[in-house]
Amino acid sequence: MVRRYRLVFAAVALLALPSLSLAQSPAPAKSIDAERFYSGRWLEIARLPLRLTDGCVAGATAYSRLPDGQVAVRDSCRDKTPEGKERVISGRGRILDPGANAKLRVRYPFFITWDYWVLDVAEDYSWFISADPRFDKLWIYTRNAPSRAELDGLVARVKALGYDASRLEFPEPLKD
Repeated sequence: MVRRYRLVFAAVALLALPSLSLAQSPAPAKSIDAERFYSGRWLEIARLPLRLTDGCVAGATAYSRLPDGQVAVRDSCRDKTPEGKERVISGRGRILDPGANAKLRVRYPFFITWDYWVLDVAEDYSWFISADPRFDKLWIYTRNAPSRAELDGLVARVKALGYDASRLEFPEPLKD
């Protein structure tokens, strides 16, 4: 009987682990204007390391709103140099928090699904910081190449959000 209670307790504890990691994740700082944010191209300035992005430079994400309210997402980068072969993956996103519009779930081919939370965004929509809700992934995006002072400010904001900014990668940017 005691053994069965231990097994039940262990199962409940294991089920609770994902929710504990979500509780540690920072929440989006503010609501965003979906029409303004989810349109056009954003340049990837920095990211936490991911096996998927090994060798990726000149990264960008393009968003566009679809008539059904979803968001078309096109992530691209170049292989090893800004002139390298383009690597692209596209998906469809659904806003998970209508009204706030800061949480997007994107379904990519091969049953890949990622959640992106916009943790912070500039008032003028010139930059944003996004992450997954588990603290594993993080990106800094801008509309244009940032100055050194702007980049330093964005890295400081990443630190303030609780991320280890020393782990950030700064891949060679896209050339306009």
